[in-house]
Amino acid sequence: MIARNANFSQNISIVHPEYFFITGLSDIPHSSFYYIFLFFTYFIAVIANSVVLFIIALDQSLHSPKYIGVFNLALADIGEANALIPNMMKTFLFDSQYISYNSCLANMYFVFLFNTMQCFTLVVLAYDRFMAICLPLRYHAIVTNTSMSSIFLAIWTLNAFLMALTVSLLTRLSFCKSNVIQSYFCDHGPIYKLACNDNSMSSHMAKLSTALYLVTPLIIIVLSYLGIFLTLSRITTWEGRLKALKTCVSHLLLVGMFFLPIICTYIAALMLSLSPNARVISTSLAYVVPPMLNPIIYVLNTAEIKDLIRKFLKNKSAPIRESISK
Repeated sequence: MIARNANFSQNISIVHPEYFFITGLSDIPHSSFYYIFLFFTYFIAVIANSVVLFIIALDQSLHSPKYIGVFNLALADIGEANALIPNMMKTFLFDSQYISYNSCLANMYFVFLFNTMQCFTLVVLAYDRFMAICLPLRYHAIVTNTSMSSIFLAIWTLNAFLMALTVSLLTRLSFCKSNVIQSYFCDHGPIYKLACNDNSMSSHMAKLSTALYLVTPLIIIVLSYLGIFLTLSRITTWEGRLKALKTCVSHLLLVGMFFLPIICTYIAALMLSLSPNARVISTSLAYVVPPMLNPIIYVLNTAEIKDLIRKFLKNKSAPIRESISK
């Protein structure tokens, strides 16, 4: 399947393909049903996260540091869903598995930009919970709307730069043998491994990204919760402990959903020989399921958002009941 390899354009010693070919799921009957399932997750993710953004933006009572974090998480969820799933639908449901070189790099940039923002947002929310429980008297002095907005501005800027650097390093690679990407989107690892010249810089960048976006955030979150649990152990009553712990339930669920599938995929890849199809299914689920479930979990576990939705529905249903009674 090294199709269209004749369309390579050469610039001095660097050879770039005109197109890449994305394999997706291969030799699996009725695989289109899986992509249709991913489309439904996309639909739910966009609608649910849009509702969360709408509620937080319009309600003044939610203009607080914690909900600045939730707002950024919903924004990253929508961004990742839009960067990833519509392209997958176009690629596999409509039999258009070729993607131009520049479009491929752009797709990679936005998928990883929003995915890494999800990761860092979970770290910031862990910091918020740590400060609220471990330093409650100083929380409102330290964690303000201004400080939280500044943190997210710095994170967006850093992420945008690092993702641009990661993608720009690929332009130094020469693809003279194959243009077939063994993945379901323009994934960084499968692409740089296709290079027929020195790809060590991209390899180092992949390792740095794993350390920066997976290992380090997980360590920070674990340490934050060790501090939280230590503080909770000093509370004399179980009621007080449970009340404080309830404020962390939503965040813990989000952390588990984001990191566990990725960690399991990494462990399986190291210990077992994962087939390309198994890798596509496991990584695609790890990417598309959290954006769908994140807003649902926050709505179900956050009293403020549930109360606002109840008030909204009550106000909407009141005119209907009045018109029926007349």
